[in-house]
Amino acid sequence: MAASHDPQAPVPPRAGVGLKAEHYREIVETNPDIGFFEVHAENYMGAGGPPHRYLTAIRERYPLSLHGVGLSIGADRPLDRDHLRRLQGLIARYEPGLFSEHLAWSSHDAGFLNDLLPLPYTRETLDRVCEHIDAIEEMLGRQMLLENPSTYLAFAESTFSETDFIAEVVRRTGCGLLLDVNNVHVASTNQQWDAEAYIDAYPLAHVQEIHLAGYTREADEAGRPLLIDTHNRPVDEIVWDLFAHVVQRIGPKPTLIEWDADVPTWPELKAEADRAEAIMAAARHRELRHASAR
Repeated sequence: MAASHDPQAPVPPRAGVGLKAEHYREIVETNPDIGFFEVHAENYMGAGGPPHRYLTAIRERYPLSLHGVGLSIGADRPLDRDHLRRLQGLIARYEPGLFSEHLAWSSHDAGFLNDLLPLPYTRETLDRVCEHIDAIEEMLGRQMLLENPSTYLAFAESTFSETDFIAEVVRRTGCGLLLDVNNVHVASTNQQWDAEAYIDAYPLAHVQEIHLAGYTREADEAGRPLLIDTHNRPVDEIVWDLFAHVVQRIGPKPTLIEWDADVPTWPELKAEADRAEAIMAAARHRELRHASAR
């Protein structure tokens, strides 16, 4: 039986998936029981066409989260006002419950790079990132969530840890956070630090959304594991364990399965969301059991 949904409600503390063109028709025809859908803003900045027709139909039934990849918040240059205006129009059109962007940069004077590049965690970078987030939130008239990056190296000039840097951004701007658990595992493996300790040091009270994804395992020139954030396969068991740890700390949050390349069938993607739902349901059950025992 088709599930009932209130698209005007805030994004619920349930599992959602990234909306892909391969699944448009099946979603519209079957109305699956899923918490929400998320789209990349830049894929819907055109005026019309099939993507908008399907997104409109799906938005009428489900809460929506909007995820940006093109604002280049960390770039040492002014924000792209034309891009912001397009984003403003998209938000007005679809009224997403959540809007997020990356702690990264992807643009410079020569143009736009098709990648999300890391930043040195310095006072200068902090000032620039906070200035840009303030301008974005003022223009959009809403809070933005900032996503922790997947990284492959650390900058020698950094004077903050990543968690301290992000906490200071939140303190200064009032932005919310998107905790990408796969990014934590990727970065901790590549840079040889403790993923669980990172999560415990993270400003978890400000997390409003979680991302889970798959990665590709390679090796560096010394033969050490090198993880690439490819979003092209199921969530790894280690990432599921880290997710369970996060949920134990802060409870269920809107949790997205990101699968952007080698897109699977709808049942396979839905099964990943169902697993996230089960982990959150178990956390709720433990909390109720503990509450009744007090």
